Amino acid sequence: MSTTGEKPGKGTYICNKCGNKVTLDDRDDTLPPCSKCHGTEYTP
Repeated sequence: MSTTGEKPGKGTYICNKCGNKVTLDDRDDTLPPCSKCHGTEYTP
């Protein structure tokens, strides 16, 4: 599990609260809060 503010690397992460997908294109990108529900925990 990854949380907002972490830099987990490239890939698609799914919000644990609502299922919204966030894609990070660079390994230095930081996970933002979910744009739909403002959730902070993601699963790769």
